Amino acid sequence: MLVDSHCHLDRLDAARFPGGLAGVLDLAATNGVEHLLSVATDLASWPALARLTEPYPQVALSVGVHPSEQSGRAPTVAELVALAREPRVVAIGETGLDYYYGHDAAERQQTWFRIHIAAARQSGKPLIVHTRDARVDTLRILAEEGAAEVGGVLHCFTEDWAMAEQALELGFYISFSGIVTFKNTKQIQDVARRLPADRLLVETDSPYLAPVPYRGKPNQPAWVRHVAEFVAQLRGESLEHIAAITRANYGRLFGVVEAAA
Repeated sequence: MLVDSHCHLDRLDAARFPGGLAGVLDLAATNGVEHLLSVATDLASWPALARLTEPYPQVALSVGVHPSEQSGRAPTVAELVALAREPRVVAIGETGLDYYYGHDAAERQQTWFRIHIAAARQSGKPLIVHTRDARVDTLRILAEEGAAEVGGVLHCFTEDWAMAEQALELGFYISFSGIVTFKNTKQIQDVARRLPADRLLVETDSPYLAPVPYRGKPNQPAWVRHVAEFVAQLRGESLEHIAAITRANYGRLFGVVEAAA
């Protein structure tokens, strides 16, 4: 059984699938994907995400505000902790830093990142961290705010082995998306080969970043299988082995995996 450790079901155009979201999840199950974590990107849309996924016990949730989200007010530690009490919420995030478009919002992003880390520590839930072009500040803030106390995952990893090592020292997991299957990502592929088996996760980040052979198309949870197959080839291991270890890692980090009904 595969686990898609990071997707955005509320961002999928489910209408293009027969059966809507149920059809999306059926296709995932057909490909061996029987558990998914649908990750929040803002608080305003979180109630709708919760309602959308409520009928599906195989879907877990997170709560948080993406660093690139500029609309709305700042989250507070208290409201993140309160939302994290919802039984299906297994993580705080996605949060982190994204300087890809410049440093204009760096101060706000860092403040909100610290708020999320504080909420994770208070709630006892792990963090889902987004980091892009912000390596130094991401690692520094994780260390300064005591994120190692709860751990978490650097999702959609796009950095090098040096950053991976520092994240591992903080107790974090590393998750690979469809980007690892792209031809020009040798640095990421090197990390996927070298990463200790007990810190490895796979994801789609759907509807974004579809893996080869679907690159450029809207992504879907079923295609985490292609990510897992590619990582297995890189490591000289079987798909079954990668599925087993990533499922076990997910369960260790986020809690018990619920199979589809």
